[in-house]
Amino acid sequence: MGFFSKLFAKPYTTVSADRAAELVRSGALLVDVRTPAEWRTGHARRAQHIPLDSLAGRIRGLRKDREVVAICASGMRSAAAARQLAAAGLTAYSVRGGMHAWTAAGLE
Repeated sequence: MGFFSKLFAKPYTTVSADRAAELVRSGALLVDVRTPAEWRTGHARRAQHIPLDSLAGRIRGLRKDREVVAICASGMRSAAAARQLAAAGLTAYSVRGGMHAWTAAGLE
């Protein structure tokens, strides 16, 4: 990997909704980083709600030996969350397309 590739490499992986569901079925923690109002409109059954603005203060409570999949509405905030999680030493993923993709894939 070249110098610039390493310099600008993402510390997390972006995955499809289907791949995210596979990870969760395999034991990964699904963290919904949307606002409380968004959470109340519906969320994935296995998701834990940690709004993005609260994530930094709650990362220490997450197990480092468990993968974490971040999800939001469209994928932008989950990318920011995954970056924070990875910086804290967790294996992190961001769901491409967020809850829109999750719902479109027919996931629970």
